[in-house]
Amino acid sequence: MTSSKKTHPNRPVSFPHSLAALVAACFATVAMASEEPRTERDDLFGEPVSKKASSGSGIKGFTQFEAARTTASPEHWSKLRSRTEFGSSGALGDGLKWKLGARFDYDFAYGINDYYPAEVRQNQRTNFELRENYLDFSSGNWDFRLGKQHVVWGEMVGLFFADVVSARDLREFILPEFDQMRTPQWAARAEYFNDDLHAEILWIPVASYDNIGKPGSDFYPYQPVPSGFNVRYTPELRPEHNADNMNYGLRLSTLKNGWDVSGFYYRSSDISQTFYRNYEALTNTFVYQAKHDRIHQYGGTISKDFGDVVLKAEGVYTRGRNFTTLDFTDSDGVVRQNTLDWAAGLDFTLPAETRFNAQVFQRQFMNHDSHIIPDKNENGYSLLLNSKYFANWEAQALFISSMNRSDWLFRPKLAWNFQRNWRWVLGADVFHGPQTGMFGRYDSMDRLYSEVRYSF
Repeated sequence: MTSSKKTHPNRPVSFPHSLAALVAACFATVAMASEEPRTERDDLFGEPVSKKASSGSGIKGFTQFEAARTTASPEHWSKLRSRTEFGSSGALGDGLKWKLGARFDYDFAYGINDYYPAEVRQNQRTNFELRENYLDFSSGNWDFRLGKQHVVWGEMVGLFFADVVSARDLREFILPEFDQMRTPQWAARAEYFNDDLHAEILWIPVASYDNIGKPGSDFYPYQPVPSGFNVRYTPELRPEHNADNMNYGLRLSTLKNGWDVSGFYYRSSDISQTFYRNYEALTNTFVYQAKHDRIHQYGGTISKDFGDVVLKAEGVYTRGRNFTTLDFTDSDGVVRQNTLDWAAGLDFTLPAETRFNAQVFQRQFMNHDSHIIPDKNENGYSLLLNSKYFANWEAQALFISSMNRSDWLFRPKLAWNFQRNWRWVLGADVFHGPQTGMFGRYDSMDRLYSEVRYSF
């Protein structure tokens, strides 16, 4: 069958007048804030001491309603989701601590109309998942965590680089907040602390992988098909649960003279999908199937606080990952490429509760194949500005762009904490670029969105 992808010619986004004025005000004022810098050594696995579990901590979490209206023709509701996430933590005595958490979603957008295919509606209408569920205990200089947990080895603004362990829910691309996107892994983790040395050993017997949804969804990563051919996507093939597909890694870090430096090695079945391709001559159809390559990753991070300016950088060398080739005579549609991804950024604290962040990033293909879509060196940058005003208002925006081509994502956002524990958000996600670009492939998915959250 033919692809169900919905496209339209590149064009300016047309907003209703009042919303356009609001978005323009956001753009004129600011651009999107990054998350607060993590202090890894504050506590076990980077969790601040003030948040440590204790007996009788009760149930905490949030409930929120999220709405998104995609502006492409035909306009449609792409999200009307109610989400509740809750959890509790406590102590069992003798240094043994626990945490339990879960999330439930229901999206009315996939129940009120038939805009999306049935498989997409079934996949995205309801969702229940366990969040972090683990036990902590200590012995001397060693701390241990067993169970479903987040493992964050790097964190830049807007994109993932050294954050290679946690899987992600990519059914909304990279648009949600990172802590909402990440999927915890079932893992055993041991950490050793001795003065400024921090060593971490990680074992994941049964891995989680990126959730890309189903063909026909707004942000499904469609693959290239030449004109005149049909295309079909078969179900994703995930690695079997056996010893050959277990993930493991080692990370070392130190803090010297204000420089926080880390290095790691991670062996895994890739959390990201690679689409392998076959050709069926009888039906003139290219058949794609998502699989997970077995890869090696070597990486590191560095950060330094210079007062009002914070430097952060990270990089990852990946060996063993395959990429889609435009050589349609290739037997499986992929070629193996070793890559180096790196990013460096400066975060500035400015007067009037304003912050500005600028980043540059690059992916280098060490053995570049001329038939893949990316150039040998794919360069990009991001700009971000955040400002708080009137005590409970915050305006933000984020701009991420390729330097190789006109391919970008612009994200203005306005937030209002109108009551204690209540937050309202209004924003827009605007894509532009060619169909082969990271952002341009979603050029027809521009959207306005709003969220209301109550935290408890």
